[in-house]
Amino acid sequence: MKHMNVGGLMTGGVVSATPATSFKEVAKLLAEHDISGVPVVDEDDRVLGVVSESDLLAHREPTAQGLMTAPAVTVHAEQSAADAARLMVRRGVERLPVVDEEERLVGIVTRRDLLCVFLRPDPEIRRRIREDVLTGVMGLAGDAVDVHVLDGVVTLEGRLPRRSQARMLVGLTERVDGVVAVVDHLSAHEDDTHLTPSARTAHDIAG
Repeated sequence: MKHMNVGGLMTGGVVSATPATSFKEVAKLLAEHDISGVPVVDEDDRVLGVVSESDLLAHREPTAQGLMTAPAVTVHAEQSAADAARLMVRRGVERLPVVDEEERLVGIVTRRDLLCVFLRPDPEIRRRIREDVLTGVMGLAGDAVDVHVLDGVVTLEGRLPRRSQARMLVGLTERVDGVVAVVDHLSAHEDDTHLTPSARTAHDIAG
């Protein structure tokens, strides 16, 4: 199942500071580039921290090293946009420096960048659920259940052979790019959720 990743949303050519950048220079960078924060990097472009507008207002340290919030909360380019959004909410940050496998700065992604994920049209969301989730991942017919999408809210209605399949469908649907919430109106012919994983596997093979 394909997801929009951070690399496809991030801004490259990031404006950054070094630990020795002065308070005034950091403030000037934010004003000149109309941004609300800058990552602080070392001589190898590895991210040490982030200086935000709130850091400037709260502190009067002479350099970025004293101003920055550290360690920085970062994300990798191959991570999904949904994972990045959850990380932002969990850590209470407005932006995430994007780093490569050696933790070097390659871009930055903001909450505004991630909002585009939730602008996916309802018909496209419905098509992805039917093609990628029902058929591609679960091996079911695309019309195995009714999929209704309105403003990113997905309603799933219908009956599947097993309760575990219904749970899986809801979980996978929640992960589709653009989905805001899932309303579960699914039922099942058989409740196999009480079976152990090994017994459920044997049951699935037999079925």
